[in-house]
Amino acid sequence: MHLIIGCGYIGERVADLLHADGHAVVGVTHSPESALRLSKAKPYPMMAGDVSDAASVKELAQALPSAPLSITHCASSSRGGAEMYRKVYLEGCGHLLAQFPEARLLFTSSTSVYPQVDGEWVTEESDATPDRETSRILRETEDQVLAHCGCVARLAGIYGPSRSFVLKNFLEGTASIEGNQGNGRCLNQIHREDAATALRHLITGRHEGIYNIVDDAPMTQRECFERLMTKFTRPPPPVTEPITSRKRAWTHKRVFNAKLRRTGWTARYPSYFHALEHDAELLPSILALVANPSDAMPT
Repeated sequence: MHLIIGCGYIGERVADLLHADGHAVVGVTHSPESALRLSKAKPYPMMAGDVSDAASVKELAQALPSAPLSITHCASSSRGGAEMYRKVYLEGCGHLLAQFPEARLLFTSSTSVYPQVDGEWVTEESDATPDRETSRILRETEDQVLAHCGCVARLAGIYGPSRSFVLKNFLEGTASIEGNQGNGRCLNQIHREDAATALRHLITGRHEGIYNIVDDAPMTQRECFERLMTKFTRPPPPVTEPITSRKRAWTHKRVFNAKLRRTGWTARYPSYFHALEHDAELLPSILALVANPSDAMPT
């Protein structure tokens, strides 16, 4: 049985794929309301549990139909700061490891742990000593999971139906090209479907170690926005200094996915613009979120 902690935008899709493949799956959400809502729609069990609370994880273990073979930690910090990161990620993985010592743990981390700012290609062997506290907590959590022969999936920026901050901000006129001599930082992204199939691949293949989950075509903000300008009648975003007020630090690097591809995984959407052309749901769902969609229609 595979236990999915956090059935949100990615975790729910991972659970769906595993179930469709014939695996026993149990999904876990933080709130009982979400568990009840999903249990009415899903063919696999849904339960509520708070991974940041040791007692709640113990109760979850007692309620499971069987001991899990694997656990995937996809729980979200709910946009919280360093304290929430520590509770949900570091302490949460600690509670799972203590309660389920025989299960293989996969932790969904982030490519934000790479601090590079010179645009170089980075692999799983590259320096990952971030300055921002939230990213340092992710690294501490990674080390904890790896010490128990687990797997770490460093996910790039996730987009998909109803979720593309790059496109939505561009269409609404709130995007900017940050630093790097007017070229902006590098955008490393992954489509939701590809993120989910990569995680399923790592889970069922019993992989250990660190893997970058990113598409085949990182690009600078300028490269991205110039291509979007050929599709939409929108002016170019302004050039600004690097925005350093975000929770995760400003970085500029191209994340390489060769290690994951060598295991046999391939992306359905190898680039962002391939997804815009071939995912029929992507563009209409983002246009539905834009304040004035008629002003943002493709040319």
